[in-house]
Amino acid sequence: MKKLRKLGILLVGMVFVLGLVTGCAGKKEEAKDAPAEQEKQLTIGLAISTLNNPFFVDMKDGAQAAADKIGAKLVVVDAQDDASKQVSQVENLIQQKVDVILLNPTDSDGLVSAVKDANAANIPVITLDRSVSDGTVASHIASDNVAGGKMAAEFILKQLNNKGNVVELEGIAGTSAARDRGKGFHDVMDAQQDVKVVAKQPADFDRSKGMTVMENILQSQPDIQAVFAHNDEMALGAIQAIQAAKRENILVVGFDGGDDAVKAVNEGTMAATVAQQPKLIGELGVQNAEKLVKGEQIEANIPAELKLITKE
Repeated sequence: MKKLRKLGILLVGMVFVLGLVTGCAGKKEEAKDAPAEQEKQLTIGLAISTLNNPFFVDMKDGAQAAADKIGAKLVVVDAQDDASKQVSQVENLIQQKVDVILLNPTDSDGLVSAVKDANAANIPVITLDRSVSDGTVASHIASDNVAGGKMAAEFILKQLNNKGNVVELEGIAGTSAARDRGKGFHDVMDAQQDVKVVAKQPADFDRSKGMTVMENILQSQPDIQAVFAHNDEMALGAIQAIQAAKRENILVVGFDGGDDAVKAVNEGTMAATVAQQPKLIGELGVQNAEKLVKGEQIEANIPAELKLITKE
């Protein structure tokens, strides 16, 4: 009996020890498998032309809100309108091995090499608001800038009863936004018999430059009825110059629909602005970046709706 009792105790002990060993092995296996079960966080690079412009701040905010919503990491870099700096920033994003690059290029030609380097690294590129002239881009998300330029021109013609002298303040030379807005504007204006574009000059999408350029134009052009600026910042600068020169009855039309411009329209100092939706552009960028990483197909061109804002 004693032998049987000892044998029983021994068997119980062996079962207990075996259970401990099995349990530990199971826990080790679970620990080993745990990292594999965790999904890698989506990392998106956002290369912005400049954050000194409220339009692009809104674009960044829209992208950040969309990234926060899906739990993605958004790495934002600001080129301050310097193409060479932006190329270096994109190269840095490539080195960080981000999953997708959202690119708002400072220059359509100047960023081609960076896009091609991203292509070589198999990192998809989505352009926002402005396009690049070469390289492979998964999608371009922007307003129809040609249509917006036409919209501005048609509004000006209506206000002037198809007669008068007009000034055009151009954006940064080489950007698709400046090229396309100018094209849409001239597609309408150049067909007019009694409307003349008496001056056009770049002011680089900048408010202070818009004021300075407009000051010079006002000195050389005594008879002006309207101004079309390729963005609101230049339009607001032009208004400052017009007011300082005490020139009256010159209507100013901007492009973007920013808060300051809408306020100026409501106050009657700006006639109209062609409103884009920069937050939506940023949001669409992140949403489509996520689709790409999931292996989904996205459209090559994704439009963001435009509308003309006037006091009425």
